[in-house]
Amino acid sequence: MKKSKHIFTSESVTEGHPDKVADQISDAILDAILEQDPEGRVACETFVTSGLVFVSGEIKTECYIDIPKIVKNTIREIGYTEPELGFDCQSVGVLTAIKPQSGDIARGVNKDGAGDQGMMFGYACNETPEFMPLPIILAHKLVRKLTYVRKRKILPYLKPDGKSQVSIEYEDEIPQKITALVLSAQHSPKISIKKIREDIYKNVIKNVIPQKLWNDKIQIHINPTGRFVDGGPKADTGLTGRKIIVDTYGGKGSHGGGCFSGKDPSKVDRSASYMARHIAKNIVAANLATECEIQLAYAIGVAEPVSLTIDSFGTGKISDEEIAKKVKKIFPLKPKEIIEYLNLKRPIYKKTAAYGHFGRDEKTFTWEKINKIDELR
Repeated sequence: MKKSKHIFTSESVTEGHPDKVADQISDAILDAILEQDPEGRVACETFVTSGLVFVSGEIKTECYIDIPKIVKNTIREIGYTEPELGFDCQSVGVLTAIKPQSGDIARGVNKDGAGDQGMMFGYACNETPEFMPLPIILAHKLVRKLTYVRKRKILPYLKPDGKSQVSIEYEDEIPQKITALVLSAQHSPKISIKKIREDIYKNVIKNVIPQKLWNDKIQIHINPTGRFVDGGPKADTGLTGRKIIVDTYGGKGSHGGGCFSGKDPSKVDRSASYMARHIAKNIVAANLATECEIQLAYAIGVAEPVSLTIDSFGTGKISDEEIAKKVKKIFPLKPKEIIEYLNLKRPIYKKTAAYGHFGRDEKTFTWEKINKIDELR
């Protein structure tokens, strides 16, 4: 039988990308509140553009936080410190429009129900040690390395904005080789495109791409337009929640309608998505399937999910229905139980706001733990 082939592509962006600047500000505000008030309710949206940050949303808390200070500190940490970039931590204006959480919403959450209706997805596969699709893992590694060489002054002419894209050829659903790489990095106007391409190839691409995936036919595009001086919020507005594919699985699997950043864990957009990832990862790690997607759905104010669906894409060692029965027995699925199980009422979210919410090994990423293998088996 002829083997089937296809190419799948995923992208990632640096922490200096405008949308990621917005995500990090929203989650920095959330962390500042949870640090003082673990019961705080936060739905924080951020808009960034040239010289301006606008923070809006619904927040109910017993504590005080200095939002302009948090905004400027976050921008400084990312690396926007130069006025010439058109967006910097010193001169940026900060506007706020914050109101309390609706009492009608709080009424449902206070009795341990879901903070909103919606469907959330979790996914895992055995392509990588992280139980993530290979294209998104490599895309994240490229932009993390790009940020590393910028912040460590290895390539001091680099600026905060940047993007990556990785295309992988699959044969019978197994990744075989890289077919294309795209890497764009904001830079000083004084550096030639020839040097930029040589430096990024040597210090980023060759340091990230595994030798076993390397081949001489890879299409490599480094700053393909030839110039990337204007970048960040000066060149493109940024908005919280506009990079949900980067945040999750790079386009593999399905995606719910809500983003994560700026939302406290009473919002099932965040907590249930984390739980679904945790369950899917444990299922694949337990060898019940080589690929698994989970859908959870909730009604506002109701604790029990209205549905739980397992899809192992035909790779399951047992039926999807049998896996679902195990999941319902082993894992907590009510919002309050998920929050307690994953210990989510902590200031842990700013780290999640760049380079993906999944496939990370930081201790605070409790949803990445593999701790239910024996029970599932």
